[in-house]
Amino acid sequence: MAFVQPVTLRSNGLRLEPLALAHEDGLAAAAADGQLWRLRVTSVPEPQETRAYIETALQMREQGSRFAFAVIDEATGRVLGSTSFHDIIAAVRRVEIGYTWYARSVQRSHVNTTAKLLMLGHAFDQLGCHVVGWRTDNFNFASQRAIERLGAKKDGVIRGHALRRDGTIRDTVMYSLRAGEWPESRAHLLSKLELHAQAA
Repeated sequence: MAFVQPVTLRSNGLRLEPLALAHEDGLAAAAADGQLWRLRVTSVPEPQETRAYIETALQMREQGSRFAFAVIDEATGRVLGSTSFHDIIAAVRRVEIGYTWYARSVQRSHVNTTAKLLMLGHAFDQLGCHVVGWRTDNFNFASQRAIERLGAKKDGVIRGHALRRDGTIRDTVMYSLRAGEWPESRAHLLSKLELHAQAA
């Protein structure tokens, strides 16, 4: 049995449901909102690559290494982006959160905070994870700041670690959050959501 089982997570008007081929059009539209594939430090698919992107995620789910979600606005049914558990190591109860991207129009909204709260809650409270990790491009400073705002600690940098879409080789910045740090992180995320609600 896979460590991460199919599940749908809901909160704050957001739904994270298992990514499927039925999400292809919605995911392509989300990527087109801001032409996100033009950013060299992300993994966002170009419109014509969306189906292959989903198929790869489904293959990785079968292998037990990644579980991808579509992020949905519950009120409208609109696909806002995608995020995943990946590099799943059941033996040590560790997952990473990544492959995360959202339509530009919902960036800097409650969406990412809500999704992270749902995923971290599932990882620590339901799966019993000891640690949750993140990895990001050394030049993706926005991603690094977002991860640090979650309360994650920087573990270090893996030099010459992966290819970017433009063929250059990136360094990868690694972060993690331990189970004992989760209560403080959760309180921080809930506080951020309250501020979002007050500003709305």
